[in-house]
Amino acid sequence: MTAIAPPPIKQKENLADSRSQQLITDQWVSATWDEFVQVLENPLYAESRCYYDTNQIKQMRIETMPVGSEHADDNTLIIFAISLYCTLKNIPARGLTNCSYVKTGCKGCQPDISYYIGEVSARAPRSSSIVSLDESPAPNLVIEISSSTINDDLGKKRLLYEQLGTSEYWVIDVQEVKIIALEMLENGGSRQITSSKLLGGLEIADLEAALKLSREKSQSEVGSWLLQRFAL
Repeated sequence: MTAIAPPPIKQKENLADSRSQQLITDQWVSATWDEFVQVLENPLYAESRCYYDTNQIKQMRIETMPVGSEHADDNTLIIFAISLYCTLKNIPARGLTNCSYVKTGCKGCQPDISYYIGEVSARAPRSSSIVSLDESPAPNLVIEISSSTINDDLGKKRLLYEQLGTSEYWVIDVQEVKIIALEMLENGGSRQITSSKLLGGLEIADLEAALKLSREKSQSEVGSWLLQRFAL
C-alpha cells in the first residue's frame, strides 16, 4: 500500500502582513489598539495619515489620499497667518505640521496643523519619533485642511479631538473657502466660535478673507494684507 504524503505545513502568517492585505483605507474600520500600532510600524503606510479612537468610535482610519495643490496652498497660508499673528501680538507659539500623536491604548491622530499656544508652548515636544501624549501635553489648537473629507473632519475626527484635550479645533473647507472653528467645552462636546479665545480674539472672518484673497493674489500679497489687518 502506497503511503500518502501529508500536506505541506503552512507557515503562520505574520499578523501585520495579513492585516495589511485586508486593510481598508480612507474610511473608519474596527480595529484593536495592537492592530493600529502594527499599521503605524508598517512601512507600507509610512506616508499615510493615521487616526484611532477607542473611547467613542472604537475604530481606526488610514488616509492614503494624495494632497492636491489647493489643500497644500491653504495649509501653507493658515500656518503663515497664525504664526504672523502670534509674532505681532507676542503670543508664545510652536506650530507642527503633520505631526503624529498617540495616547497609548486609546487614541492616535495626525492633524494637518497643530499648535501649542501660550504657556504650554514651552512644553511642546521635540522628538524624531511619534509624540506620546502619555509624556507630553496635547496641542491646544488642532487644524484639519479638508478638500474631500469635510464630513469626516466634522464628524468622527471632531469626536476624537473633543476627547484629546485640545482647546480649539478648526476645519478649513477648501472647496467652500470657509473655516469652521470650534471651541471644546469642559463638560464635553464643542461649539462654533467666530473668534479664537486661544489666540486673543483673532477673528476667523479675517482668516477666511485671506483664503478668498489667495484665490486671486499671491501668498506674499495676501501676507501684506494680513500684516496690515493684524496691525490694526
